[in-house]
Amino acid sequence: MAHQKPTGSFVALITPMNADGSIDYEGFRTLIDWHAENGTSALLIMGSTGEVSMLTPEERQEIVRRTLAMRRPGMTMWYGCTGNNTDATIAQVRFAAAEGADGAIVAAPSYICADNDAIEAYMAEVLDSADLAMGFYNNPPRVKTDLHWSNLLRLAEHPNMVVLKESTTRVGQVAQVCAAQPDMSIMCCCSPNLGLVVPTMALGGHGTANMTGNLIPREMAVISTPWKTGEDAFACRAAWLENLPVLHFAYSAINPVAVKTLMRAMGMPAGPLRRPLQPLAQPAVAEALEMMSRLGLDKRYGFRTGATALTAAE
Repeated sequence: MAHQKPTGSFVALITPMNADGSIDYEGFRTLIDWHAENGTSALLIMGSTGEVSMLTPEERQEIVRRTLAMRRPGMTMWYGCTGNNTDATIAQVRFAAAEGADGAIVAAPSYICADNDAIEAYMAEVLDSADLAMGFYNNPPRVKTDLHWSNLLRLAEHPNMVVLKESTTRVGQVAQVCAAQPDMSIMCCCSPNLGLVVPTMALGGHGTANMTGNLIPREMAVISTPWKTGEDAFACRAAWLENLPVLHFAYSAINPVAVKTLMRAMGMPAGPLRRPLQPLAQPAVAEALEMMSRLGLDKRYGFRTGATALTAAE
């Protein structure tokens, strides 16, 4: 049986935390329900937005177990399963599969800066390791490795490889992958190259694997709708241009500092960042709150803004 391919807005969720730094599971429940009600089609839990590199192995397993029990109809739950080597990644993937996850996203292990052939072989071994839908996160800003489109198309031949999450700055790479029409969803991040989203959708992309959806899920759902008609294209362009300030803000600091700080200020389950990450400075938070109010997003979503929100961000 073929695995389900994600389309639309695939949001990399933050990991909400309590004041003492422990995982806020009721916060997870609130956020999962909120995304289900606001057009998000899939969630990636414990991606880089979820501060995964700073979670303990025990926390990672507990998050998988407990959030899967919160799954909502019509929205799939994916998990970041990258380890610091091949065996560790395979162990994470197998655990997620055994617990009933809908899919796993895997990137190159950080820090080692392996060459493309080594990472292609690594991903091929991971794809063979479990009967689970998987995606490769091509994320050169974080791990240096930047797979060429030829590497990616070879991986796409595997039946478990159902999505590419692309974070390159090369539109030509996305074009080559789209032109080959592989049997997988082609998505791009809303960072670091904001200009990649519209070209990806125009070339036949299937959505975005984004983190700005933590702030504006309805708008990202519009931006991420595959183009089947001219109306889809015009709606994407309009939503993209209107919300460009939010997209720029989301990446004004290293992910997820800006988004998580603003979510906490506006009264959403977020909590503190895990140290050594630090929240945005107060002037930047004040500007962000004014931006959300100016765009009417505070009223649309019931976000808190103003002096109370500014105090809460501290």
